[in-house]
Amino acid sequence: MSPSQLKSLIIARFKAGIKRALLVEGPPGLGKTQIPEQVARDLGIGYMIIHTPLLQAEDYGFPVVSADRKDVNFLVSKDKFPIEGSNCPDTGIFTLDEFPQADNSIQKILANVVQEREIHGHKLKPGWMIVATGNRTTDRAGANRILSHLGNKITRVELETSIDDWTRWALQNNVRPEVIAFLRFKTALLNGFDPQAECNPTPRSWVNGVSASLGVTPAELEFEVFKGDVGEGAAAEFLSFLKICRHLPNPDVIMLNPSKAAVPKEPNVLYALCSTLAHRATPDNFGRILTYVERMDAEFTMLFVRDALALCPDIQNSADFIKAASGPLSKILT
Repeated sequence: MSPSQLKSLIIARFKAGIKRALLVEGPPGLGKTQIPEQVARDLGIGYMIIHTPLLQAEDYGFPVVSADRKDVNFLVSKDKFPIEGSNCPDTGIFTLDEFPQADNSIQKILANVVQEREIHGHKLKPGWMIVATGNRTTDRAGANRILSHLGNKITRVELETSIDDWTRWALQNNVRPEVIAFLRFKTALLNGFDPQAECNPTPRSWVNGVSASLGVTPAELEFEVFKGDVGEGAAAEFLSFLKICRHLPNPDVIMLNPSKAAVPKEPNVLYALCSTLAHRATPDNFGRILTYVERMDAEFTMLFVRDALALCPDIQNSADFIKAASGPLSKILT
């Protein structure tokens, strides 16, 4: 299931009021935890998260003996759980992060939370949806086998990488264009998780590691740093691609004479060049850049137009775009 499909699923289940908890599984670094939070933000509802492996049994309710010493009641934190009587909104998404990493004692408590929607007699607010997240046991990332009776009380779905979904997100979140272009060219390296490797290329390591440090790390140290982010093989391939990016034709020169400026033939160069041009595109220069890009194969024209619109939606209101949309771009945009 792709990230966009998962978002649609969470929204549909929330709006339908389905109470059965959803467990999102997948290898590390895919954004499993961020997606429920993004959905909550988009819907304008509440959001709470607990990191289940770090909690002790008493964190789910502290026992208090009554004055007559005949009863035991449990105090449950209204800051950690969306229970009735708390100040949290009436509707929201409650994320149980790293759900499979919880030990058996915590899983037994969680079984009651996801099934009965209560914690030691304190009911969850009825408008809250439970979404658990975690790695698969096959990833060897600390996940435990989920207790059988608990597994029967949740709906399990597996999240997979999608270069299209990731690219749309990356364009809106200031990920370096060199990284976006490289991963479009080497799609398999967006997520090359290997449980046996110490460092793996994942969406998280590309964004929080490589993209964040690109331009900050001294050139002579880039391989050592990027190797520590995404592994030796992926780092070597990215640096080879980066050399191409740093010697691309000057976009300003291209726009001066877009109908005659030289067009590279190598696919890796074209991926890098289209990404660079998309980041430079505005309503004023879109027509000139399009004149140049249309001299490439349709695949690259499509990539440029999609990225340019994602980065600058106002382009679609420009005269050049409107004219092209009814002519050369009509097949690409449909």
